[in-house]
Amino acid sequence: MADIHNKEVDKLSGVETTGHEWDGLKELNNPLPKWWLYSFYICIVWAIGYWVLYPSWPMISGYTSGVLGNSQRADAIAAYEAGIEARSEFADKIVAASLEEIKADQSLLEFASANGAAAFGDNCAPCHGTGATGFEGYPNLQDDTWIWGGSLDKIQTSILYGIRSGHDEAHVGDMPAFGRDELLSREEIDQVASFVAQKAGLEPKEGIDLAAGETLYADNCAACHGDDLKGIQDVGAPSLVSANYLYGKTLDAITAQIRNPRNGVMPAWEARLDPATIKSLTVYVHSFGGGQ
Repeated sequence: MADIHNKEVDKLSGVETTGHEWDGLKELNNPLPKWWLYSFYICIVWAIGYWVLYPSWPMISGYTSGVLGNSQRADAIAAYEAGIEARSEFADKIVAASLEEIKADQSLLEFASANGAAAFGDNCAPCHGTGATGFEGYPNLQDDTWIWGGSLDKIQTSILYGIRSGHDEAHVGDMPAFGRDELLSREEIDQVASFVAQKAGLEPKEGIDLAAGETLYADNCAACHGDDLKGIQDVGAPSLVSANYLYGKTLDAITAQIRNPRNGVMPAWEARLDPATIKSLTVYVHSFGGGQ
């Protein structure tokens, strides 16, 4: 390395060198552009002014508050508290209004829809899906097939008390296990399953006596599902001629449900969500289009 005091003028560029040289490469002493230097100085002045005016320096038990006393944390807390106050005002109106009044009032409906959407995403989407289209064993809330009814009051009841949740007011409607409890023989189960499958638009099992299946249906199933197989919502018995089956619309799925049924459980939300959120969820779910 050359001596830093051994400066010279580069013959090619005409610029003085710094005296630094590495493997024959000499460093030119090009000054920084004026605009860059001025920008740098302005930033220094700006930083000093910021330190004085705004909170900036951490201390042992806090921080410098600045001459202006501005605090983004305080602003955020104030905005949050204002939002809570505004929400409380609307929440009180939601609680005081009937479900029909909420649907009829545009401002209440907008609040309930937004509040209900947030509550649905937090509490309902894991089972019913983010789009409320459900999964096998979890009802699709977008269609018009409602086991317990899709009116505003029916939806609110389902949300409040759940289904087979153990709550005293919960919907309860367990289907007997005709195979597991030996209420019907295997042959009889195949007969009634094939009868139901045919009525549902599916292909029955080959060689099955459908007349016998119809008799078995009338004796064991019609009391809940109806003579027309369209179900009875009061007892939570689904329509068997619907396009939507909760546990799969195949002959095998129907047979399995008769033999050893799955009886799903929905939790009661009465003690988990406040009244305003319950009503908001009711209105939100009803607005999907499948509500009655």
